[in-house]
Amino acid sequence: MSVNKQIKKVTTNTLLKMKSSGEKISMITAYDFSFARIFDEAGIDIILVGDSASNVMAGFETTLPITLDQMIYHAQSVVRGIDRCLVVVDMPFGSYQSNSEIALASAIRIMKETGGHSIKLEGGEEVLDSIKKIVGAGVPVMGHLGLTPQSIYQFGTYTVRAKEEVEAEKLKKDALLLQSAGCFAIVLEKIPALLAKQVSETLHIPTIGIGAGMHCDGQVLVMHDMLGINTEFKPRFLRQYLNMHEQITSAVKQYVMDVKNRDFPNEQEQY
Repeated sequence: MSVNKQIKKVTTNTLLKMKSSGEKISMITAYDFSFARIFDEAGIDIILVGDSASNVMAGFETTLPITLDQMIYHAQSVVRGIDRCLVVVDMPFGSYQSNSEIALASAIRIMKETGGHSIKLEGGEEVLDSIKKIVGAGVPVMGHLGLTPQSIYQFGTYTVRAKEEVEAEKLKKDALLLQSAGCFAIVLEKIPALLAKQVSETLHIPTIGIGAGMHCDGQVLVMHDMLGINTEFKPRFLRQYLNMHEQITSAVKQYVMDVKNRDFPNEQEQY
């Protein structure tokens, strides 16, 4: 594109300005070059290379099996497709939990090998040392509180988190700890809207909600869910903007029929 040089890039600083001015932040997941290019041109603020690739790209039941190498591959593909949006790369399960040295090494690999702009990791006080070490090395970190899918076997369910006062108070405390540790934003997943409002108003860094109500500073959805590619997942918080499953199925059926009926290719479609 000839206009690339005029495109204003979204940075972590842009997001802080958006929060202070009241402009909402849009975020969507992507895992490959083609969709990343479409989303970037459509004006998305942030692309998350999510460990949800484990589910929607690889077909696993949870986010746990995806590896650091696989996340790097997806992130490399996404970065090649964007000109202006901020790219956040999920750190997969096992790449940061055990100790802060491993966490830093994982984050550096992601930044060096993908060209991405930042990383995201799940958890509060328990991962604080890792966050401080990564931020201290100059790598921007997005936090993630509430329902943290990498801890699914600990929770035992994907239900709404922090409905009880003890867990809600811990989440508020964790949010402040993540902010003071240097996180530039925090994803709040599947928590009561009122709690998300309280946290968002307390922090000077942006909150990005998924199933956390309208008062977060931004919203994120998994592309396969909001585009209707995946039809099995229909939580209350999901707004489906397309039904691509139906449209693609119909198109492929028509293609099969046209081939079988010798309708494709016709005389205009050959050399």
